[in-house]
Amino acid sequence: MTFKPVYIVDGARSPFLKSRNVPGPFAAADLATASGRALLARQPFAPEQLSEVIVGCASPSVDEVNIGRVIALRLGCGQKVPGWTVMRNCASGMQAIDSAIANIQSGRSSLVMAGGVDALSRAPLLYSDKMVLWFSKMAGARTTGAKLGLFAKLRPAMLLSPVLGIVKGLTDPVVDLLMGQTAENLAWKFGISRDQMDEFSVESHKRVSAAQKTGHMSDEIIPLIGPDGKVYAEDDGVRHDSSKANLGKLKPFFDRKFGRITAGNSSQITDGAAWLLLASEEAVKEYDLEPIGKITDTQWAGLDPAQMGLGPVHSSTPILQRHGLGLNDLDAWEINEAFAAQILGCIHAWEDDAYCKEHLGLDNAMGALDRAKLNIDGGAIALGHPVGASGARIVLHALQVLRRTGGKRAMASICIGGGQGGSVLVETL
Repeated sequence: MTFKPVYIVDGARSPFLKSRNVPGPFAAADLATASGRALLARQPFAPEQLSEVIVGCASPSVDEVNIGRVIALRLGCGQKVPGWTVMRNCASGMQAIDSAIANIQSGRSSLVMAGGVDALSRAPLLYSDKMVLWFSKMAGARTTGAKLGLFAKLRPAMLLSPVLGIVKGLTDPVVDLLMGQTAENLAWKFGISRDQMDEFSVESHKRVSAAQKTGHMSDEIIPLIGPDGKVYAEDDGVRHDSSKANLGKLKPFFDRKFGRITAGNSSQITDGAAWLLLASEEAVKEYDLEPIGKITDTQWAGLDPAQMGLGPVHSSTPILQRHGLGLNDLDAWEINEAFAAQILGCIHAWEDDAYCKEHLGLDNAMGALDRAKLNIDGGAIALGHPVGASGARIVLHALQVLRRTGGKRAMASICIGGGQGGSVLVETL
């Protein structure tokens, strides 16, 4: 199959803001609208000239269920521009991009705004079935006596044990494992030590810190102003003083007795939005656009949900094979850092003859990925992982890295809860 190139006209994102155990300053639609307006304002076309707006979101609030349409209207696209929402867990933002690609290649769209968003700090608290039933009965009670009778049956435990929506959302219902427990599986499978995970995590913080100091992140970030007038100009989850000594003090989170995965070597719970403007060749000519790059291939893959972190291996390898490329023939890699064990697991899988033969159908191992090309400005361990946005962010940043370093090709890849992987190959022009 010939992949008709789709051009990346421009892109931008909001700062990624770490959840601090209280609802963050911005709702998901606020994050996407504010960053999207600034992106559209610098284009030579009007918002009404977009073919459609596609938004990936894993956890929209109940008043923004089709958040893509809400955002499109708030962006000033007008009533005639369709807006819709996609959900593929961690790759929702990447799915939005791939959906835009499909519509552009089919000729149904020519100019699409695609990206992702999540405000995970605003994930809801869910009451138990007993508490919900109590509320239901209370709503139906018609007399004072009936209501007093229900109050007599109310127990403190019913009120004090709400279920965290974010925890439920990050639990695979098929294998009944939290995402962190799937990362523990990879640590055990490939013999990845706690020390190796913490070392990788420290390096992620150092790389993000360096990128912030040199302005490499500010090129893609749209500063936001909060309801209280506070300016949010950069990602705030990075620890500039991160060290193995500090990370070593943290206790395992997902397996208290034997585990190696901690909050420090996992991605952060974060709020954020990321956008790309995609165009056909005809739209580039019609609006006299100057693309910053193009997408030349995409791939989705499925695998064991209990080892979902290896998704990038399964989705990237077919792209490399189609284009006759080795791991290090690319100039840059962006692999979303769900967990340090997950990234290190991908590296080990490509180096493992048995894994590559059994699961990828190869004759031998793919080889060793050059770590100097991987997440050179850090990743989600330091930046955070607003689930709906991350897939779009890594595509945008992969291209930004190429443009800055003079590279030609990069892969953006992400693991997906439920046992999937997604990858996008981008090139400079």
